Amino acid sequence: MKKCLYCQQRNAEQRDTCERCAMPLPASEAVTQARRLSRFQWFCLGLTLFCIAMFFWLPRSFY
Repeated sequence: MKKCLYCQQRNAEQRDTCERCAMPLPASEAVTQARRLSRFQWFCLGLTLFCIAMFFWLPRSFY
């Protein structure tokens, strides 16, 4: 079931617009979840590369 992002109404999977508010419905849940996972993985990779770069770039002082 597709859930409307505006009114939170659950709609049949075949529908393209919401029954209640007639707004366009998002892509299926599986596609949305896969896209979120992909974004999260790219974010983690970018954060890791940033931390590695900062480790080598920032000055170190030993007392």
